[in-house]
Amino acid sequence: MADHRCAHCPGSHTGERPCLASATTGARSWLLIEHPGPWAEYVEDADLPGPVADALRRAARHGVRAQFIRAPRRRRRTPPLWVYTGFSGDTAPDGRPVTPWLEGRELADPAELAGLDLAAVAAGRPPGLGRPVAGPLLLVCTHGRRNACCARTGAPLARALRERFGSQVWETTHVGGDRYAANLVCLPHGLYYGDLDQRRAVAAVTAYHGGEVVLDRYRGRAGLPEPVQAAEHFVRAHTGILAVDGVTVESMVADTAVVRAGQERYRVQVERTDPGPCGGGCSENLATYVKRGMALLNGAALV
Repeated sequence: MADHRCAHCPGSHTGERPCLASATTGARSWLLIEHPGPWAEYVEDADLPGPVADALRRAARHGVRAQFIRAPRRRRRTPPLWVYTGFSGDTAPDGRPVTPWLEGRELADPAELAGLDLAAVAAGRPPGLGRPVAGPLLLVCTHGRRNACCARTGAPLARALRERFGSQVWETTHVGGDRYAANLVCLPHGLYYGDLDQRRAVAAVTAYHGGEVVLDRYRGRAGLPEPVQAAEHFVRAHTGILAVDGVTVESMVADTAVVRAGQERYRVQVERTDPGPCGGGCSENLATYVKRGMALLNGAALV
């Protein structure tokens, strides 16, 4: 197993380094397939039944993010296997408003994946895979072949969360941002959290059950460009509005966003700061975002 660590990174896995605006930008639609492991470094390189391999190829072709999942402490043989699809965005690629959704069911045979309409998933439409999933799915990255820290910190967190929140919690393959392990993704909204210990993870999940985010260790929302995630974060921090849908970035031009928060609209200027690789043989990058200005539209500049 490759032992990719971030031990040389200042503040790595401690919460000392800002993790805002670091959620993966390329994931608004999701395909989750139960796979007991072992997991290859890249999911597409695993030794898979033909229908599963075909589903992964089709997901990649349509821009659907594919993840393997498995229950903590449980390495049951598959099939049967749980499969979920979902969409995290508020707007479909064609501009239609969309409410984030999840659906799924247990398949008796992987061959049932052949009829899965992944083009519909990419377009933000439920494909009729199974029943709508009422509660959230909580994914904790434990993908040690991608980064040893994900297994070392993620596996015990996944077990602890499973004991508290039950079948909502799954271990999963690489979600992006190994340097922020332990990482948590809350679906269907695609909320990313990093540098988590058990206390902070429970706080994040509890808030999500109540329709809110927690800004501590909040990486951002998947599928949005990093500057958009940064603008959302700074407005939430300024206004105290934590409802998942309470803050919306209406537009982003260059480094300046227009953000609606409650009944107010703000103009926010952000800047990417990039000190370069962290050194010590580690290739991780410490780039983050800072706020350069904020103003209430039709009002005075704000600190």
